[in-house]
Amino acid sequence: MRVHFIAIGGAAMHNLAIALHKNGFEVTGSDDVLFEPSVSRLAKYGILPKENGWYPEKITKDLDAIILGMHARIDNPELVKAQELGIKVYSYPEYVYEQSKDKLRVVIGGSHGKTTITSMILHALQEAGKDFDYLVGAQLEGFETMVKLTKDAPIMVIEGDEYLASPIDRRPKFHLYKANIGVISGIAWDHINVFPTFKSYIDQFKIFIETIQSGGTLIYSKTDAVLDEVVADDSSNVHKEPYSLPEFTIENGVTTILSDGNKYELQVFGEHNLLNMQAARLVCEKLGISKADFYQSITTFKGAARRLELVGKSDTATIFKDFAHSPSKLEATIHAVKAQFPDRKLIACIELHTFSSLNKDFLAEYAGTMDEADEAIVFIDKKTFEQKKMEPYRAKVVKEAFAKANLTFFNDPKLLLAQLESAKLSNASLLMMSSGNFGGIDLLELKNKILL
Repeated sequence: MRVHFIAIGGAAMHNLAIALHKNGFEVTGSDDVLFEPSVSRLAKYGILPKENGWYPEKITKDLDAIILGMHARIDNPELVKAQELGIKVYSYPEYVYEQSKDKLRVVIGGSHGKTTITSMILHALQEAGKDFDYLVGAQLEGFETMVKLTKDAPIMVIEGDEYLASPIDRRPKFHLYKANIGVISGIAWDHINVFPTFKSYIDQFKIFIETIQSGGTLIYSKTDAVLDEVVADDSSNVHKEPYSLPEFTIENGVTTILSDGNKYELQVFGEHNLLNMQAARLVCEKLGISKADFYQSITTFKGAARRLELVGKSDTATIFKDFAHSPSKLEATIHAVKAQFPDRKLIACIELHTFSSLNKDFLAEYAGTMDEADEAIVFIDKKTFEQKKMEPYRAKVVKEAFAKANLTFFNDPKLLLAQLESAKLSNASLLMMSSGNFGGIDLLELKNKILL
């Protein structure tokens, strides 16, 4: 099989390219801009494009398929050439389904927690010695790539997000996988640039439930009122299993699960992670792993990259970084750190970086989300507005939207860094949240300066 990737540098795209290369496919690709770690990973397997840019001459009739990334535009010259030649063009979720349609497919959806739930399932399956394929949205310890696709594995575990599949396929990705077991962690409005109303966003989850194969299973969070209503109104022929928080304790900054008379000390924490754990447990029970075996395996789970990831700690302070950027993720992550270290001052910093979070009309969704932080900081790199071609707004707009009196706003990374460096951490937690990189601030270097 000869497969060409248009926009091969994307996180999922380059990992899928590597997975197909490992399966013996002849893989080529193009992109107009490539960053680490995709550059090194593609180079390792000999499939890094020689030059950046789009080259229609790469598109020839002997290609079996084109896989189109979301980064490409509809007028991409390679895409246009493929369409002219009549070559089949797939989005990556569409192609993943084609490669896994004979497997049992587990698809994890929801506005938050998808990567963590998926990661927990993969961790437990690996600990149990199961054979499985997967697609996950973060680099995980113990897994070389974010995508694995083989001929023989009977199970495919897929992190299925609700963003669009490709420039020419405007369906949400998780609609395309046709799950046998589907998970929804919760529904909180996101991707306002694609789903301009909350109703239009909710509708995508209703459709996802309808795509679960007849007789399949939907596992969902009973604690989410919107989701609970969606499930109650659904008449699909699927078995529905709710989950809620397990019994647990927190002592000296350590969370312990209590189950059937046993105690399981965890390396992760936060009620949102405990909910994620219950979703993963129910999936794993469907895949032949007992509750006790699941909990035992999860005691060694360290979390996914950038999900409450520990940057550094001392006897009296901790620094975490997290991918949180939407209102629901921001609130849950702040609550988790405050609950884990209730006697410490919490300094929480959020970088607004996505189209939704930067949308002036969406900002009001953040009202109250940082209330549990003792010191709240919002950062928007002024260059981000320029890059996304969005109209910048003043600090007053941000402060009014978050509705927190003592909130501090920065739009210059140098000023933000100076503020953070002045906070000598003692009896405190620092929580840095972003899907970006805080204007290039080196968190490891910051850690060395402020941890006492």
